[in-house]
Amino acid sequence: MSSDPNTQSPINPVPPVMVALFLAIVLIEAAFSLGTRGLLGGPQAVGWRNGAIEQYGFNRDLMAWMIENHRYPHELLKRFVTYGFVHASFTHAVFAGAMVLALGKFVGDVFNQWATLVLFVISLAAGGLTYGLFAGGSPWLIGAFPGVYGLIGGFTYLMWLKLEQMGAQKFRAFTLIGFLLVIQLVFGLLFGGNGEWLADIGGFVAGFLASFVLSPGGFHKLRAKMRHD
Repeated sequence: MSSDPNTQSPINPVPPVMVALFLAIVLIEAAFSLGTRGLLGGPQAVGWRNGAIEQYGFNRDLMAWMIENHRYPHELLKRFVTYGFVHASFTHAVFAGAMVLALGKFVGDVFNQWATLVLFVISLAAGGLTYGLFAGGSPWLIGAFPGVYGLIGGFTYLMWLKLEQMGAQKFRAFTLIGFLLVIQLVFGLLFGGNGEWLADIGGFVAGFLASFVLSPGGFHKLRAKMRHD
């Protein structure tokens, strides 16, 4: 028997791939937090977080080594993505995971769920690349926020299209990212920063640009526009 469309929820569920990302972030953090408190893994579990940062995090020294030696081994290239699943604290991880769910749902309502995943991964990689090239010093880059900012880039792209269709000023689509960058600037001035905002900007720009191709029919629309121009 087919389901009655009148009884179906008007709210689309969160794409399963975004739920999987959220669970990966939270479960990894749960293991670190429980290990730190001695509730999982025995005495050696206290060092799990630091060990994971050293094994899966990313920093400028790694980028410099690859460029200077013209070598790009898999164990270093994977860090362009894996750093996004290691966080500094429980709060850091939960906040990032919640934003992945919220923004992943919004973008995933329009994009194919796998396109949304690709958008997230591309943004993580772009964030790592930007950080490695331009950040000062060599602190570790960890956390999913460059990927989150990539989803904000996808959100901005959708708002940009909507405003274009309405005949409104398209620059208004960048209100959210402008607001977030101002907040980051204020916090950086008050509490100091280590250049992570560069990774966030790299993730946002990559997410916004990738949306031109990853959105439904995006590649064909882009090719048609290029031919027309």
